[in-house]
Amino acid sequence: MPDRLRHWLLLLLFMPVLAWAAEIEIANAQLSATEEGYALSADFRFELTPRLEEAVNKGVVLYFVIDYEMTKARWYWLDEKLLSRSLTYSLSYHALTRQYRLSTGGLHQSFSNLSDALAVLSRLRNWVVIDKGDKMLRTGEPYQAALRLRLDITQLPRPFQISALGNKDWNLVADWKTWQAPLPAVAVETR
Repeated sequence: MPDRLRHWLLLLLFMPVLAWAAEIEIANAQLSATEEGYALSADFRFELTPRLEEAVNKGVVLYFVIDYEMTKARWYWLDEKLLSRSLTYSLSYHALTRQYRLSTGGLHQSFSNLSDALAVLSRLRNWVVIDKGDKMLRTGEPYQAALRLRLDITQLPRPFQISALGNKDWNLVADWKTWQAPLPAVAVETR
């Protein structure tokens, strides 16, 4: 009987860890050379929990943040962080127009249903993360890229922040997706 009790206690101990597992999957993350520099594209697979859907439908604005980092390995010390970028999307519902609105950087897009808004949020395309004139990075060098999408609960209204602490319904985050990202050569413009 003590062994069985020990197994149950271990299961109860690790159950919260399993409940906090990432709920967002990242696929097809890649850097490509563009005229402006290097652009990032990726796909995110996730669903809003019923509590998050209810909050949006009642007028609470949800903020989603895409974080991108690039590092270079060093044999003598910790990896060197070369750049860190963030892109914030806000998702809201306007009851008067019965439209969902997805906004980023002053650009707004309206949708008649939540699934269409989430479909656009789940497809990141051509986000320039490295400017063309950036001298810190060189083509062909081995770099480590990292990407994640998360719900930023710090931007929620205070009462929701308090209820979000320790509540898995409000914890929507992806684990860092890392990959080797050697920079492809930028096409030279010929005239």
